[in-house]
Amino acid sequence: MSMSDLRTGGSVLPITRWGTPVMHAKTRPVTSFDNQLHQLVKDMFATMAAAEGVGLAATQVGIDLAIFVYDCPDADHQRHVGVVCNPVVTLPEGKDRHLDKADEGCLSLPGAYEALARPDNAICRGVDAYGDEVEVIGTGLLARCLQHETDHLNGTVFGDRLPARSRKKLYRQHEELADLYPDDWPVSPRLPDEDDSDDSDD
Repeated sequence: MSMSDLRTGGSVLPITRWGTPVMHAKTRPVTSFDNQLHQLVKDMFATMAAAEGVGLAATQVGIDLAIFVYDCPDADHQRHVGVVCNPVVTLPEGKDRHLDKADEGCLSLPGAYEALARPDNAICRGVDAYGDEVEVIGTGLLARCLQHETDHLNGTVFGDRLPARSRKKLYRQHEELADLYPDDWPVSPRLPDEDDSDDSDD
C-alpha cells in the first residue's frame, strides 16, 4: 500500500474538543504498523480534509496514539503531505532561532484564533505508517504545523502556550461560534452563521 492509498478510502470522524481527557495526556507510542493503523490514517486524512485543516493528531479523533497526518504548505508554498508516528521535533537554537508570531487555530477548538510565536523552522523525525524512518523539514506554516501536532501527542494544546489574557480571548471567541459546529463536526458540516451571505451571482 502506497502513501497515496492511505489518503483515500477513509471515513470522516468527529473531532474531539479541548477539555476531553485524551487531549491533555501523553499518547502511547505506535508499535504495530498493521491494517488497523492504516485504516486510522485513512480516517484521519478524510477527517482533516472535511475540516479543511492542515494537520490532525490521533488525539483529535479520540485515539491516544502518537501519530499525526499533515497536508500543509511550507514557506515557499510547496505542499507537503504525510504521516509521522512517534514524532520528535528539533527546534533551532541560538542565532539560528527565529520566532514567527502568527495567528494559530486548532480544529479541536473550532473558530478561534490567537497569535502565538513559534520558531519558523522545525525538523520532525519519526517513522511512517509502515515503520520506516522519516524526517520532515518544516519552514513557515509547515514548521508551525509540525510543532502543533507533536504538541498534541504530548498532551499540550496551543492554548497552553498562551498567556492567560490571550487564552481567555481565545476561549471567548470559540464560545461565540461554538453553536455553528455540531457535536459531531465535521461529520455534520459547520452551520452557516448570519454573516454568511448567499450571493446569487456566484
